[in-house]
Amino acid sequence: MWTPSTWREHALRQMPTYDDQAELTRAVERLRQLPPLVFAGEARRLRQLLHKAARGEAFVLMGGDCAESFDEFHPNTIRDTFRIILQMAVVLTYGASLPTVKVGRMAGQFAKPRSAPTETRGDITLPSYRGDIINGHAFTPEARRPDPERMLQAYHQSAATLNLLRAFAQGGYADLHKVHGWTLDFIKGTPAAERYQEMMRSLDKSLEFMAACGLTSETVPQLRETEFFTAHEALHLHYEEALTRVDSLTGDWYDCSAHFLWIGDRTRQLDSAHVHFLQGVGNPIGVKCGPRLQPDELLRLCEALNPRNEPGRLSLITRMGADKAADGLPPLIEAVEREGKQVLWLCDPMHGNTVSTRSGRKTRRMQAVLSEVRTFFEVHKAHGTHAGGVHLEMTGKDVTECTGGGQGIEDDALSLRYDTRCDPRLNASQSLELAFELTEHLTRLREV
Repeated sequence: MWTPSTWREHALRQMPTYDDQAELTRAVERLRQLPPLVFAGEARRLRQLLHKAARGEAFVLMGGDCAESFDEFHPNTIRDTFRIILQMAVVLTYGASLPTVKVGRMAGQFAKPRSAPTETRGDITLPSYRGDIINGHAFTPEARRPDPERMLQAYHQSAATLNLLRAFAQGGYADLHKVHGWTLDFIKGTPAAERYQEMMRSLDKSLEFMAACGLTSETVPQLRETEFFTAHEALHLHYEEALTRVDSLTGDWYDCSAHFLWIGDRTRQLDSAHVHFLQGVGNPIGVKCGPRLQPDELLRLCEALNPRNEPGRLSLITRMGADKAADGLPPLIEAVEREGKQVLWLCDPMHGNTVSTRSGRKTRRMQAVLSEVRTFFEVHKAHGTHAGGVHLEMTGKDVTECTGGGQGIEDDALSLRYDTRCDPRLNASQSLELAFELTEHLTRLREV
């Protein structure tokens, strides 16, 4: 009896409260009339690739902004994030001889869960900022009022972002002969960039050999084009419902706001509207798995979200924290393996490693991020399962939000370029550094 609107009959968590229901209804109806942002066939293609990653035949690189912004919307921002994802992917693919599935937290990552419904500054209490699709970041009553019209602005920005991403992916920008040009200026001279250039010189030799054999960008489309998919947290269900459509080929429902959608750690309860909503769409979906998630609850979620146990359908995105992963991850893997559940394991080494500094700013330590990634690989190796990919908050901008890495960012430097609206992100240099760490783990696994 599932329909795109039956989520309203279930427990609502992390949903905004609109003061004008007629205004909300009008905005949702206008969204229903707009074209889909992605297509069901693209989502099915991603499911095939995720199935390969679950078998250890590919690796998933999922990354992008913590929360997209209306104010910072600019083609250069999209290009630079796409560019660093390409760099990371070529490091992984060439360094580990493993196909990389590229998924951007882009073109829809506008809503954010919050730990409290309100925020207080001095004597003033206002609704919390929940992402630009819901309200504004400025601490004023006007900005913090949930506004349904913002869903339409999010849609149009997502459409423009997708248009540019498709042009980059298919129009020649992703050509492997241009790998040297992908390096962002601000990371040149860093250890990660120097290591990247060394690897690219080796890649150039391989491309020259292929060209001598007649394999060039003109004759082999895979050298000049790439597949790129989008993902976001399916948090704002009014928006997701309006963009859920029946696929004309299969008759199945697909959420056409993104190729991949996930449920956060705060909304994964079995009775939640978010779990119910994603039960009914054909997209590949994910669930964030924090340290409080128990094995029996995870099994019930697997049964609810993938009752036919279909390969490529369900990804489990673990976000334990560096100090909890070694103890928290094994019971989940053992339960899933014991029951024969078909899942893809991804590691989110960001959300469990957020700390506050003396200045009050949130940050993430590169040391902790790398530590959780190492534990993720070690635990899966010990259990004979596949470490299928990573899920990162990152940007192509020259930000100082996470400490450590080859640039040596310290707490005192966070204020230099701390631009995030919500959570701290890896910058391009730190992201590239992480890609080399991942390559080393994948190479060792293939050598066993």
